[in-house]
Amino acid sequence: MNFFRGVMGGQTAGPQPSGAETIQKLCDRVASSTLLEDRRDAVRALKSLSKKYRMEVGTQAMDHLINILQTDRSDSEILGYALDTLYNVISNDEEEEQDESEDENAQKQADDLGTQFTETFIQDPEHITLLLTLLEEFDFHVRWPGVKLLTALLKNQGVQVQGIILVSPMGVSRLMDLLADSREVIRNDGLLLLQQLTKGNAAIQKIVAFENAFERLLDIITEEGSSDGGIVVEDCLLLLLNLLKNNSSNQNFFKEGSYIQRMKPWFEVGDDNSGWSAQKVTNLHLMLQLVRVMVSPVNSPGATASCQKCMYQCGLLQQLCTILMATGVPADILTETINTVSEVIRGSQVNQDYFASVNAPSNPPRPAIVVLLMSMVNERQPFVLRCAVLYCFQCFLFKNQKGQGEIVATLLPSTIDANSISAGQLLCGGLFSADSLSNWCAAVALAHTLQDNLTQKEQLLRVQLATSLGKPPVSLLQQCTNILSQGDKIVRRGSKVQTRVGLLMLLCTWISNCPIAVTHFLHNQENVPFLTAQISENLGEDERLVQGLCALLLGICIYYNDNSLENYTKEKLKQLIEKRIGKENFVEKLGFITKHELYSRAALKPQPVFPSPEQMLFDHEFTRLVKELEGLITKAVHKSSEEEEKEEEVKKTLEQHDNIVTQYKELIREQDAQIQELKEKVSSMTTQTEQLQATVSQQQSQIQQHKDQYNILKLKLGKENQSQSSQGDTQVNGLQTEELSQLREELEELRRQQTLLQTQLSEKDALIDSLKSAAKAAEGPAGSDNTELLQELEALKNQVQTHLAEIGLLKAERQELLRRAEAGPSDTAPPSDGSSDAAKAELENRLAAQTAEMEQLKESRSGLEQQLAAATSTVAILQTEKAKLQTEVQESKKEQDDLLMLLADQDQKIHSLKQRLKDLGETVRKHSLEVKQGQKT
Repeated sequence: MNFFRGVMGGQTAGPQPSGAETIQKLCDRVASSTLLEDRRDAVRALKSLSKKYRMEVGTQAMDHLINILQTDRSDSEILGYALDTLYNVISNDEEEEQDESEDENAQKQADDLGTQFTETFIQDPEHITLLLTLLEEFDFHVRWPGVKLLTALLKNQGVQVQGIILVSPMGVSRLMDLLADSREVIRNDGLLLLQQLTKGNAAIQKIVAFENAFERLLDIITEEGSSDGGIVVEDCLLLLLNLLKNNSSNQNFFKEGSYIQRMKPWFEVGDDNSGWSAQKVTNLHLMLQLVRVMVSPVNSPGATASCQKCMYQCGLLQQLCTILMATGVPADILTETINTVSEVIRGSQVNQDYFASVNAPSNPPRPAIVVLLMSMVNERQPFVLRCAVLYCFQCFLFKNQKGQGEIVATLLPSTIDANSISAGQLLCGGLFSADSLSNWCAAVALAHTLQDNLTQKEQLLRVQLATSLGKPPVSLLQQCTNILSQGDKIVRRGSKVQTRVGLLMLLCTWISNCPIAVTHFLHNQENVPFLTAQISENLGEDERLVQGLCALLLGICIYYNDNSLENYTKEKLKQLIEKRIGKENFVEKLGFITKHELYSRAALKPQPVFPSPEQMLFDHEFTRLVKELEGLITKAVHKSSEEEEKEEEVKKTLEQHDNIVTQYKELIREQDAQIQELKEKVSSMTTQTEQLQATVSQQQSQIQQHKDQYNILKLKLGKENQSQSSQGDTQVNGLQTEELSQLREELEELRRQQTLLQTQLSEKDALIDSLKSAAKAAEGPAGSDNTELLQELEALKNQVQTHLAEIGLLKAERQELLRRAEAGPSDTAPPSDGSSDAAKAELENRLAAQTAEMEQLKESRSGLEQQLAAATSTVAILQTEKAKLQTEVQESKKEQDDLLMLLADQDQKIHSLKQRLKDLGETVRKHSLEVKQGQKT
């Protein structure tokens, strides 16, 4: 123990060993000691030296420490010492007392040392697997240092360690169990570990999300007090941001799990919002960022729209608007809230309509849009707040033609209210103020009221402004050009070029794709000379952007010119450019816009984010307009008048052909619809035919049953006739005179019935003959079925005739019996009464049975005849409908063939026109070619 006493600070005689020697002896002790207590004491000593002698412990003891983790799993104390030692060696986060003279190189050297030891540790992936296994230990002295060590490894070599954990069985699941640990220290450090684990790895982010991370994290945030919570809430929010940012799968899972609804209570603020702690500001800032991640413009449009709808339905948007209009909210939270509301309403008509209805709690109430615009044009407000308001206004008008019309309407003479401040008045005030930043913001905001909206561009031409007393009002367009031409003559606060850049962007957006606005602009005789003078001058570096925008504005006047002004037709403007500026010089000046360093930054994302007001020059939507028009204007300037005329002719011809093709397409669509309708009718008729065939087969089965019944009756009658012939003589002699008179009456009745049946039979024979002739004349798939039905009916008819013949024989036999009965009394003595009654009853029963059989056969025959008549009628109708359908299909095919021939002729003409365009050096519009190819196919 003297050795350890010396190491731990005890006094020993003789010279003290150096740190490296002591560490070497401790390592030998760890490697060679057989007693667990000796190894534990040696590892404890290494832990105490690991901070001061980091290099020595890392290089000499790492293998021994890893071996301890593998072999001494049963002792939690030595495992904790080994893990703490490895953490001290690998981690770069320990606060060490350093002299002020130590510079950044020393810190960098320490970082490199941690990275080096981390690489050594993860050379064998089994070491990470071993560490993950140790994290399953519940003992605090093992689990906590294990969490810290794995966090340090991820900080130093995140990508490599992530890859090892990803392929390790249940690796991520083991780490997710840390969030359920009841000890807050381990749970909180587990949050830090998961933050490092999920950085930049989408696969791990998905696994963590599907391990129920959202549910656990939201529960922790609620338990810790939501926005009023401490650093733990911040760590949970940072982890949520890692899981959701740029991960569409997790975003969809978050939305489908109804977790957006659980965010609403975070933003409930009271009336007194003073004295917010720094931690609450941080937490609420991260919560707002989390909302923005779900509705970011970089997400897919469908996912963003779904989240926006959900936020409106659950009341989250309403809660954000409440914060927006609340008093006492810190400036940075208010700014971030404005940005969040902006993206929640961007492109969503329902959300935009709701935002338009929000009023500020003032007396009298004012729309939230008006209150925000007042902040935007107020130069005393913070710069970031003014940028946020501008972004909010842009998002409110994005794909919102209704909102654009409402803003423009506040500028029109018929809707101006002198007693209230409107959005249009604030924009005009900002446009003509002495603050250059207000000029730029107002100009960009007005440009967004006109974006992709031809109607509002024409409506804005009606706006008249009163400049001063005694002078007539001027149009808004004219006033913009007046301020632009005055340039530096007006004293302004801020950038010199910012106002002119904003006005030029407004004018370019206004007159693009609007020939009426171009005419109004060119109608002012001073505008074109001013633009040509600006473009032709050799100005400084700061003025290059203004020259490029002037060139763009003049190019738009050429491209969208309808030649309604004789002095400023397309050709005359191009001649003016060639004489005053030069085509090459004009194109070069036009290229100054896209070459500007701030142009590419503004083109990246819709939100206007600038480090300083002076760099606020370009708008995102304007960069899209420049990209669209630059090539078109360059081609338009280089074209000659002859080429213009030829191109116009070709365009008109192509438009005519496009119209013809469109008409043919509509005609073909109608015919396709008709053919589809006819096909449906044929299908319906086929179904009906199948049903009729099924009915006929059913009737055939019924006829077969009647045949079988008839054969059975026939056999019974044959047996009865034989027994009657043997007993006839004895029975007839016993008949009384009264019975003979009854028999005569019954015989007469049977004769009348026979006559009636023969009449009906002749009528049915005539009907059957007519049905046979009709069936022979009919054509179609049902003919064979009708023939079989007629054959079956003919067979039944023959059977009925046979049965009638048998009945006739029975009647003849009865006549013979009556004759013999009349002659019998004179020759024979009367028998007893009992035998006479029995014979009479037997004969009456036989007659009744024969009569019933006749009635059944008559009813069966009548039913069959009715079924045959119905089937024949249905088949005739089907044949008629089928003939009509075949005729209509043939006519449709013939019309389609004629249309195809016409389309082939049109295609040949278009091909020749295309060749003429190619000979002229032009490129035919891509969509026109696609239309023609679609018609060919």
